[in-house]
Amino acid sequence: MKQKINILAFAAHPDDVEISAAGIMLKHQEAGLKTGIIDLTQGELSTRGQLETRKLETQKASEILKLSVRENLNMHDGFLEINNESLISVIKAIRKYQPDILLINSDNDRHPDHGIAHKLVHRAAFLSGLIKIETIHEGEVQEAWRPKNIYAYIQDLFKQPDLIIDVTDFWEKRTEAFECFSSQFYNPNSLEPTTPISTPEFKKNIEGRSVQLARYINCKHAEGLLAVKPLGVNLLSDLE
Repeated sequence: MKQKINILAFAAHPDDVEISAAGIMLKHQEAGLKTGIIDLTQGELSTRGQLETRKLETQKASEILKLSVRENLNMHDGFLEINNESLISVIKAIRKYQPDILLINSDNDRHPDHGIAHKLVHRAAFLSGLIKIETIHEGEVQEAWRPKNIYAYIQDLFKQPDLIIDVTDFWEKRTEAFECFSSQFYNPNSLEPTTPISTPEFKKNIEGRSVQLARYINCKHAEGLLAVKPLGVNLLSDLE
């Protein structure tokens, strides 16, 4: 059984979308589009937090984002590979939800899994459109499906975006979703080791980036996306 999702975000780890594009997800959900997230791994190698804790945090964030669906493909954190098995797993997810738009990790980030996830999902999105690749879900042959557009969200390493989206009205709710992953981020009472994302400066960096991007389009908070392929418009005047 397939469930149509308009915007489907893929993430190497359960908090990647909340860090990078939660405002975008909220804005499009509010506009009436169905949104979902597919996490490739459970983030089980994270220095901080336990697996069960991360699952609960993911569930809470999903509720705040009002996602229509969230799944985990249970690939191995830190050991992501692009092979037949991982490609088919992603292809089946794309065909199951038939998204018009994919959001994926950046092709180059501090965490190696992000770049691998980018290449994995990008390649699977192309293969998903080939009718001679047969996949079966719940006993039925899936329909070939290729998303219309793919965009990469910016996470660890700042890149000049191709698209900037005003998320001012959703910043408070977006921050709430981000903060669901309390085991991973700054907690003055935590006795766990400090990581690059658990310092108080990390949250400031996320907010500072949003303010910096917002200056380009005269708003308070914004999130950026990278175009994976050239963008097409009918008229230049269609662009703001």
